[in-house]
Amino acid sequence: MKILIASDLHYPTINGVATFSRSLAHGLSARGHEVLVIAPSQTGKRYKEVDGNYPIYRTASVPFPFYQNFRISLTPSREVKKIIQDFDPDVIHIQMLMWIGQACMKYGNKFGIPIVSTNHAMPENLMDNLWLLAPVARPINYMLSEYGRRFHAKADCVTMPTQSAIDMFDMGEKLTSPLLAISNGIDLSRFQPGTADAALYEKFHIPTDKPIVSYVGRLDAEKHMGVLLKAFAAIQKETGAHLLIVGDGTDAENLHYQARDLHIASHMTFTGRVSDDEIVTLHKVGTVFCMPSPAELQSIATLEAMASGQPIVAVDAGALRELCQDEVNGYLCHQDDDEQIADGLKKILLDTKLRDTFSAASSEIAKTHDLNHTLDQFLDLYQRVINSESIIPERETLQLL
Repeated sequence: MKILIASDLHYPTINGVATFSRSLAHGLSARGHEVLVIAPSQTGKRYKEVDGNYPIYRTASVPFPFYQNFRISLTPSREVKKIIQDFDPDVIHIQMLMWIGQACMKYGNKFGIPIVSTNHAMPENLMDNLWLLAPVARPINYMLSEYGRRFHAKADCVTMPTQSAIDMFDMGEKLTSPLLAISNGIDLSRFQPGTADAALYEKFHIPTDKPIVSYVGRLDAEKHMGVLLKAFAAIQKETGAHLLIVGDGTDAENLHYQARDLHIASHMTFTGRVSDDEIVTLHKVGTVFCMPSPAELQSIATLEAMASGQPIVAVDAGALRELCQDEVNGYLCHQDDDEQIADGLKKILLDTKLRDTFSAASSEIAKTHDLNHTLDQFLDLYQRVINSESIIPERETLQLL
C-alpha cells in the first residue's frame, strides 16, 4: 500500500502530533508499505531527506514564533500537488488542518484519493499561548472549531485518539464523515519499567537518593506547569523529593523564575530538550509522573510514563481520565487545584506499597495502547476507505477494538 502522511508538525518538532506521525511512518514502513511524509522544511528551503526507513519531502517554510522548533509552510500548494501526482498514493492520512493538511485535502479530493484525517489538537492549545488575544479567545475558539468541522467533513473518515477527545471536540451534526477513536499508541518494546544508567543521573545532575516527581513534555502555557511547581513546593520538605522537568517551550523562562520565587530551584532539574533515547531512559527515573495540563486529547508522555511503570497524578480533564484511573494507577485532580495535586503526589511518595500497586496498574493499562495494535487499526481503516467499504453508520461514533 502507498501511504502519504501529511504532517504540519513532524520530527524534530517535539509534541504529540509530531511523535505520532513519525511513529506511524516508521511502523507502516517496517511492515513493508511504501510511506512518504510531507512536512515543513527545517531550513526554510525545500528538500528531501530519509528518516530511517521512509522519506520526508520538506516544503518551503518560515518560523512560527509561538512554539519551539516549529516552522510552517504557508504556501505549499504547488509543492504538495506535484508530490501527490508523482507519488500517486493509495490513501492520504492528514495529521493537522494547517497549510500542508489543507493542500493535501484539496488535491486528494480533486484526484479522488481516499483521505483519513486525524484531529490531534484543540483551539485552546493555541489560544493559551497567544495571550494577547485572551479577551477574544472564546469567539476565536468557536471559529476555529467550526473551521475544524468543515475541514474534517471533506475526509472519508476522521479519527481522534480517544473517545474523550471526540466528546470534547463535539463535531455534532455538521460532520457527516465517520468518526472513530483510535489510540496514538506507543512502542512498548522501548518503554518498559527498568533502571536508568548512572551516567544519565550524572549528566542531568539528578540526585540518586531522593524520590523523583517527573514531567515530560512541552513547557508551553497550555500545559499549566506553574500549578505543578506550586504543588511540588508544598510537599518538598515533607517528602524530600526532587522535581524533574524534561522538555522545553515558550514558558520555560517563566518557570525558572517561578521556581526561584517558590524557593525550590535547588530541588529541581530542568533538562531542556533531550534526545529520543534520553526520553526513554528519563522515564525510568521518575517515582511518580504528573500531568497538570487540562487539554490533552490523549497525552503520549503520560502513556510512556505508565508503560515505564510510573504511578500518575493528573488533571481530571480531557482524555487523561482514560489513562489515569483514580485510585487504580494514581489520582485524578481538579483543574489547577495545586493543593489536590500536592496531596496526590504526597500520598504516592510516602507510601511504598501504594506506589507499587499503582505502578503495576499503570503498566497493565499501558499495554492496551501498544503501537502495533494502532498500526493494525489504521491499516484496516485505510483498506476500507480505499475499497469504499462501509465503516460505521452515518453520524455515529465507534471505537475500533
